Amino acid sequence: MSTQTLSASLQSFLEGVQSAFDLELSTVEKASSDAGFRQYYRVANRAGETFIVMDASLEPQANFDAFLKIDGLFAAAGVNVPKILAHDVALRCMLLNDLGTQTYLAGLNEENAPEWMDKATDALVRIQMASQPDVLPEYDEATLRRELELFPEWYVKKHLGVEWNEKELGWWKMATDSIVAHNLAEAKVFVHRDFMPRNLMVTDEMPGVLDFQDALYGPVSYDIACLLKDAFISWGEAFVLDITIRYWEKARKAGIPVPADFGDFYRDIDFMGVQRHLKVLGIFARLQYRDNKPKYLEDAPRFVAYLKAAASRYRELSPLARLLNDLDGTETRVGYTF
Repeated sequence: MSTQTLSASLQSFLEGVQSAFDLELSTVEKASSDAGFRQYYRVANRAGETFIVMDASLEPQANFDAFLKIDGLFAAAGVNVPKILAHDVALRCMLLNDLGTQTYLAGLNEENAPEWMDKATDALVRIQMASQPDVLPEYDEATLRRELELFPEWYVKKHLGVEWNEKELGWWKMATDSIVAHNLAEAKVFVHRDFMPRNLMVTDEMPGVLDFQDALYGPVSYDIACLLKDAFISWGEAFVLDITIRYWEKARKAGIPVPADFGDFYRDIDFMGVQRHLKVLGIFARLQYRDNKPKYLEDAPRFVAYLKAAASRYRELSPLARLLNDLDGTETRVGYTF
C-alpha cells in the first residue's frame, strides 16, 4: 500500500517508529476498520514479524485516551489485550502487537463453540474480577436512556419512516422505564460493552480481546448478554443456557456479584439484552443513514427476533411487544413470565 493513501498523522507516526521497530513501510496493508472512524493496518519488519497500527486521528482525543487506559486495566487483570508498543497522543496513533487474523466470528462452529466460548467467559471473569468503582465512567440512567432513544430516532423514524402517536409514545415510555429500572438494579462491574465474537481473536492462549475503549462501570449481566445474543451469530436456546450457567458458576466462585438464583440472573440478561438490542438497531440505522455504512442493517432481523422473544416473556415488556408487532403488522401473542 502506498503511504500516500494513509492519513498524514499515520504517515508521520510510522516514520517516527520505523527505525525503532525496523519496519518495512512498503508492507503496510489495510487490516480492518470498525463502525467508528478508527482504521487498522498491518505492517511487517525486516524479520517478517507483523504489527498492527491504529489510526484514530479522526476520532475524539477522549476515545484514544480511553483505549490507553482500559488496555492497561485489562492487561493488568491478565486479559489478552493488544500490547501497546508505541503511541503518540497528539497524532492519536499507536503500534500494537498482532493478535492474528482469525476472529471468533469467522472460526466458530458447532464443534469448537463449547471450548471457545468457555475460554471467552474465562476472559470475561478476569475483566469483572478487576472491577472497582470510580475508575471507569458509570453506565448510569442518563446513558441507558440516551442509548434507548436511538431506536425511535433512527430505526423507527428514519429507517422505517414511522412516526409514533401519543399512545405509542406512552407505550415506549412504559417499556423503557421498566427496562432502565431493571438494568439499574443490577450490581456493577467493568463492562466491555462489545464483548462479542467479532471482537475476540483466536490465539494460543486466552482469546485476544479488542474494541474495549467504550468500557464503563455498569450492570453485571451486560457482557454475557452481548456474547450470547450477538448481532452477527445466533445460538440455540440450549447452548445459550449451558454457556450462561457455566459462566454464572465461574462468576459466583470468583466473587463476582451475580444473583444467587440463576433464574433471577437470566431475567437480568433478558432485560439487559433488550436494552442493548434496541440501542444497536438505532446505531445500525444511524450507520446507514448518517455514516453511509449500510451493511450493518442486514443483521437487523436477528435483533428484532431477539426483542420479540424477550418482550413476549415478561408482562413489563408487553408495551414493547405491542410496538414491535405494530411495526411489522404481526399480531400480539404473549406468554408472560412473572
